[in-house]
Amino acid sequence: MIKAKKSLGQNFLIDSNILKKIVSITEIKNKSVLEIGPGTGNLTEYILKHHPKKIFLIEKDKNLAFLLKEKFKDKVHIINDDVLKINEKNLDNDKLIVFGNLPYNISTEILAKWILNLNDKSFWFDELILMFQKEVADRIVSRFNSSKFGRLSILANWKLNINKILDIKPTSFSPKPKVESSLLLFRPKKNFYQFRNPRNLEKITRIFFNQRRKKLKTPFKILFNDNDYVVKKLKIDLNLRPHNLNQEIYYELTKEYEKL
Repeated sequence: MIKAKKSLGQNFLIDSNILKKIVSITEIKNKSVLEIGPGTGNLTEYILKHHPKKIFLIEKDKNLAFLLKEKFKDKVHIINDDVLKINEKNLDNDKLIVFGNLPYNISTEILAKWILNLNDKSFWFDELILMFQKEVADRIVSRFNSSKFGRLSILANWKLNINKILDIKPTSFSPKPKVESSLLLFRPKKNFYQFRNPRNLEKITRIFFNQRRKKLKTPFKILFNDNDYVVKKLKIDLNLRPHNLNQEIYYELTKEYEKL
């Protein structure tokens, strides 16, 4: 019997109703699929029933990778490695549909990696169907003027349209996590802000939200050296706080920062 490893954030989804809902979100037949953290292969089984063209499984745990190989034979392509070290663009020529019950401890790191490394000309995926801790999912889909709005919301919504599909109770997993989970659907945007270096957006949001309770004057001073041209151009009230500015303002601020 395979025992979940806490160090890898493993919680296996076992609820058949939830598993069926997940694979019914999008068309899988004859599509190339990537599953992150398949665990014992519970979701993989349901994906295979929908006849994908091919399916890649990224599983860091050696024991689980061996189990998956024994279970599915040549029906799957298993990659026994850390998802943070993999270049997904090199996996296949087809665009991928990605499923992931992401480890809670690195879920935001995985998402940020994918967003910041996206090529402006093309996406390596058609859809991302990803599970997060509910608290993290709520931050991703939050809007400005909300206390949950922050860096993650701004980064995630830059190039992706995001929909929350459903919340999932701890009883749907083994072992049971202490928190609820949420399933999000991400689809590429056709139009989005272009930056010389996406890391500048990450820098802008980091500086603003490192002191999220303070007024905007402090981060503006750090980034723009008290130059009020940007403030006037974007009509920003420096008495507001970081969560009061909408996403588009942060994209505009990044464009202005890159002009310096």
